[in-house]
Amino acid sequence: MEWRLDLFQIVLFLKKEQHLSGIFNCSAPNPVNNQELMQQLRKVMNRKIGLPSPKLLLEPGAVMIGTETVLVLKSRGVLPERLEQEGYTFKFQTLESALNDILFK
Repeated sequence: MEWRLDLFQIVLFLKKEQHLSGIFNCSAPNPVNNQELMQQLRKVMNRKIGLPSPKLLLEPGAVMIGTETVLVLKSRGVLPERLEQEGYTFKFQTLESALNDILFK
């Protein structure tokens, strides 16, 4: 799956550019909220409807995998600004391109 390529290429990029140091966000360049994620998933998977996942249903699932629901329910506005300023170009600029790669390769 080529969507993994971006993370691997970031590691190689940072290794090659040894003058760079510090923290780099490796998040996607065009983040989306949960509603947009679900819309894109339904579109790419050709599904007309999707069932919502209310907090009440998320809590038992979070307990089962040993995490907190806050990690699912709260968003963080993280962008890879520094990485892009240093010259890295993402192969997958959009969620749709990544989802198409994951689902159809």
